[in-house]
Amino acid sequence: MAGTALSAGVLVVAASLSVGLAAVGGAAVTAQRVAAAADAAALAAADAASGAIVTNEDPCALGARVAEASGATLISCVLDGTVATVQAQAVYAGLAAVSRARAGPPEGF
Repeated sequence: MAGTALSAGVLVVAASLSVGLAAVGGAAVTAQRVAAAADAAALAAADAASGAIVTNEDPCALGARVAEASGATLISCVLDGTVATVQAQAVYAGLAAVSRARAGPPEGF
């Protein structure tokens, strides 16, 4: 009987650790995904602002569309000339992952 109780306890601990590690892994993946979405959105907005890509769309609207395609939501976009600074967000298990990115020409140009 003691061996059965011990085995059941070991299984419960192993299952709990597995669920916890899966949640941490999912949160890490979400954080990386939102960082990539913010980078892509900032690059798109900066390219549109500089005229590197031809579009009739507002640069921040283009950045929002790129972020949405990457599974994130653009929550802010600020243009300073041809430099775009954006903030994107994605939610995993009720927690928000937020990332900021900035794109534009190299300094001094």
